[in-house]
Amino acid sequence: MQLSVLIPVLDEQDNILPLLEELYAALAASPAFEVVVIDDGSTDATAVRVQRVLPEYPTLRLIRHASRAGKSAALVTGARAAQGKWLVFIDGDRQNDPADIPAMLDAVLVDEDLVLVNGVRRRRQDTLSKRLASRAANLIRRSVLRDDCPDTGCGLKLIRRDLFLDLPAVDCLHRFIPALVKGRGRASANLPVNDRPRATGMSKYTNLHRAAVGLWDLFGVMWLLRRQKRPMAVTEVKAP
Repeated sequence: MQLSVLIPVLDEQDNILPLLEELYAALAASPAFEVVVIDDGSTDATAVRVQRVLPEYPTLRLIRHASRAGKSAALVTGARAAQGKWLVFIDGDRQNDPADIPAMLDAVLVDEDLVLVNGVRRRRQDTLSKRLASRAANLIRRSVLRDDCPDTGCGLKLIRRDLFLDLPAVDCLHRFIPALVKGRGRASANLPVNDRPRATGMSKYTNLHRAAVGLWDLFGVMWLLRRQKRPMAVTEVKAP
């Protein structure tokens, strides 16, 4: 297994099956892969609908949280269960386009030093207030952490599984993956990807919630980056 696609979902009953159809079509020519849906305590029919189609997709898996734990926790759960060397994160609301995944895979094939590819949304399809709030948050984060990523809010990412599992499993993890990876001296790239309007369902975040939680998390990640001390290289010396 080379690739595990992780889909964290919360109450996305009308989006999840169309997303799975798109995803399997987009990866039809890709190397061996699996898809892991992590249901973060949905109260609608999301999990039931995924369970019903498990026989149709032999490489599809469903993991459930008993109650809501958050997107970062869902990604960690999925990564621990995954079998692939590489992980793709894609949101369950269908705003990320599965057709962008092959280009992300091509990027790491061309440059073997890359351990992370960040999706960067072009022509974001969202409300004006969300676009402005996201732009401000990205500007503040980028100026403070210097993570070289213009859009950490994009849910579409490709990362080495072993590296992701080595990152601190904190609640804000999904927003600060580029900064934490750069703090380890590893190489990443930013790739323009499509962004699509949400067709159905509701966002699980408000601008006020993002701002309040994001600022607190920013200070936490700053502390983590300042406190970590890692050797640049480790070698074992053999007897002459």
